Amino acid sequence: MANVAIVTDSASDISPELAAEYDIGVVPLTIRFGTEELLDRSQLSIDEFWQRCTTSETLPETSAPSPGAFEEAFALACKTSCDGILVITISAALSGTYQSARTAAAQFNLAPVKVIDSRSVTMGEGILVLAAAQDARDGLGLDEIAARTEDRMTRTHVVGVVDTLDHLQRGGRIGGAAALLGSLLSIKPVVQVKDGIVAEESKQRTRSRSLRYIVDKVTSAAPLERLVICNGIASDIELVSTPLSKVEVDYEMLAVDLGPVVGTHTGPGSIGVCYLSPAPRTPTSL
Repeated sequence: MANVAIVTDSASDISPELAAEYDIGVVPLTIRFGTEELLDRSQLSIDEFWQRCTTSETLPETSAPSPGAFEEAFALACKTSCDGILVITISAALSGTYQSARTAAAQFNLAPVKVIDSRSVTMGEGILVLAAAQDARDGLGLDEIAARTEDRMTRTHVVGVVDTLDHLQRGGRIGGAAALLGSLLSIKPVVQVKDGIVAEESKQRTRSRSLRYIVDKVTSAAPLERLVICNGIASDIELVSTPLSKVEVDYEMLAVDLGPVVGTHTGPGSIGVCYLSPAPRTPTSL
């Protein structure tokens, strides 16, 4: 059996509990409030982040980890017997994290390292990480886990609702014209991660309709392999979590707090749903 280590970044919103349970290395991004820089999770908790978001006049910013931070994570993984390291990062179209991990992998010589751009974010990325960690626990080799991860990427979906488009617009994660249109018409769009970037999924006139759209979309995709709900201090999260708790899913539905990296760009009141569709069944011959 192979012994493959799994490493990701904090944009995946893998909680410390999940990271410990599955032995996942998590490299933090940096959150900036003005001139103050704080490492995600280790120097800035999720609760502290949202408290600052709701009281600060300055929108936070994010920056990618250095290659050295990834090298430290690789070295830690190799303190035990390690046949290889698989790194799964936030979409390269949204962050320089993937490039930092690639730079670190090229310089690391204690074990082979493969770096995969998830082309996703929050628990869309996290789902891929958890599935890879399960593969590693099952003793699969580095190349096979990487191949399985790339297959799952084609079946991973992230949809969500933001309370305002201001954070996405100011952070450069959505076009200014789209943000202006939404504010003028009081539209509450459903957004998705498509081809590694944030894009509009549907225009809805009210937030309640947006949430119902998401519930219907996910329910119609069932049965699912994995399902995670991400909560960015949304008071109406139950409108999504309660109906989706009835969806048929292979692994238990997870609920996580939306972390600082994604929360910086979506703002308070955000709700995301990340899910992995099952692999197509191979027809059996008669």
